[in-house]
Amino acid sequence: MKVFMAQDLLKANVGMAVKNREIFSSNGTLVVNIIGSPGAGKTALLEQTLDLLAPEFKIAVIEGDIYTSRDVERLENKGAELIQINTAGGCHLDAGMVAGVMGALPLDEIDIIFIENIGNLVCPAEFDLGEDCKVVVLSSSEGGDKPAKYPVIFRKSEVCVITKTDLIPYTNFDLSQVTAEIEGINGNIKIFPLAAVKGEGLGAWTGWLKMKLAEKRGLPAAE
Repeated sequence: MKVFMAQDLLKANVGMAVKNREIFSSNGTLVVNIIGSPGAGKTALLEQTLDLLAPEFKIAVIEGDIYTSRDVERLENKGAELIQINTAGGCHLDAGMVAGVMGALPLDEIDIIFIENIGNLVCPAEFDLGEDCKVVVLSSSEGGDKPAKYPVIFRKSEVCVITKTDLIPYTNFDLSQVTAEIEGINGNIKIFPLAAVKGEGLGAWTGWLKMKLAEKRGLPAAE
């Protein structure tokens, strides 16, 4: 019988994440790990983000899914390099999976890599992929109780994008209350409420991404 300890597996992941981060940093590539529940609007956010940024920047998307390629198919013709990872049942991506596909990307040409993680607020929070930052996506249709129920991902994320704000009038989602609760968990988190499908509120989000890329490369932030 072979027994594998969870802590040992996490340590192995940390080592691989460090190597990934070194490679990304050597190329000046900003890497954003996007995490959220199934249906939170992660792919819709990426669709709109690519429309706004792909004309200006070279972008790649590593799309995580359990079985299908339906999400990555939505990003075709958006001007980004696309890679699909299917976990065949796994509930999160890990650093080894990301390392395994990096060779298929022209990293010396890419400005930003978005990693859309498996739809899950629990497991992906624990696994460093070598990214610069985690972004948690929360939709109004999920209800406002998610930050309190899943605080780890909100604590570890640099940004929370609150999606589907156009649906708030049809839900019991209290934006000010949820925002206050998220900030109570993580006082440094940036919160961007938006309605991705309608293209509303995306300017602050894309502006932050440009600022992070400039910061990583030691350049002045764009006005």
